Amino acid sequence: MKHLSFHPAHDRTSAAALPLAASIFNELHTKSNRRDFSLNWLLPTMIMFLFSQTLSAQNLLKMKKQIIQTTAGNIAIFIKQHPSQETPIVFLHGVYFDHRLWDKFTSQINDRTVIAIDMPLHGESVENIKADWNLDDCADMLLQVIDSLKLQQVIAVGHSWGSMTILRAAGKAPDRFASAGLCNMPFQAATKQEKRNIKIQHTAMIFKGFYMKQAAKALMSKESLTRHPEMMQQLIMPMSKMPSKAIRYTDRAVRINATDATPLIRSLQVRTMALTGESDYVGTPPLPQAHIVKGGHVSPLEAPEEVYNMIRSLMSR
Repeated sequence: MKHLSFHPAHDRTSAAALPLAASIFNELHTKSNRRDFSLNWLLPTMIMFLFSQTLSAQNLLKMKKQIIQTTAGNIAIFIKQHPSQETPIVFLHGVYFDHRLWDKFTSQINDRTVIAIDMPLHGESVENIKADWNLDDCADMLLQVIDSLKLQQVIAVGHSWGSMTILRAAGKAPDRFASAGLCNMPFQAATKQEKRNIKIQHTAMIFKGFYMKQAAKALMSKESLTRHPEMMQQLIMPMSKMPSKAIRYTDRAVRINATDATPLIRSLQVRTMALTGESDYVGTPPLPQAHIVKGGHVSPLEAPEEVYNMIRSLMSR
């Protein structure tokens, strides 16, 4: 998500706001002449799907799907119930991903109830979704999920859009959150140029396979993709299931129409930790416990150890 960073010293937006649009228009004229180019992603995607299914099979057996009706629509959640009195923990993914982004983390937490949410128009949250939902609706959705499960408080951990949702929900009802972990959170409004870039990117959606690869390259650091090329498929797999219309609408609601959240951060009454990638295009939020970690904009995949350490810290108090 292309937003201005908060601290000038960490401002990578000017260098990173254009990568997807530039890549598309630099390569589109050559790629479009290759008959098989739009299918290049299919085989690795299928392999990655089978591989991820095998890795998470045990966790999937424990995580039970529920559909919760909210004002944003019918939201799919995946819950691993535990009878302990420890504060439940809820995970929210970012744009183009689904609840599986958090599989490695949810499978390791066995001392409390664990919930992973599919955000609107993502994963299995595709039925009766409100036509004109926005970030405030997402915050209300999260609070309604907590209410529906009859939970007094939760620990909330988010990635990008998920973090934006948690911030707004915690601003509305701070007493419902014991603590929060915000990974790669955009918090400043997009500039006019950034909004134009997003619209330019959407023109390449007719070449969806190529578009998804370029999205992965824009979100994750070059070093991460070089060392772990399978990470690209972890984005392509859920994104490939999304209709182009859903991608465009989500980008508009989450990226183009997002307002400056700096005042929300400064007034936050919930104990919060934040992580930002060293080559992330979002800045470091103005929080006392904000840390820069290796990688780009997808810390749950690029810096899993640091994310898990944050989660353990949130759960320890």
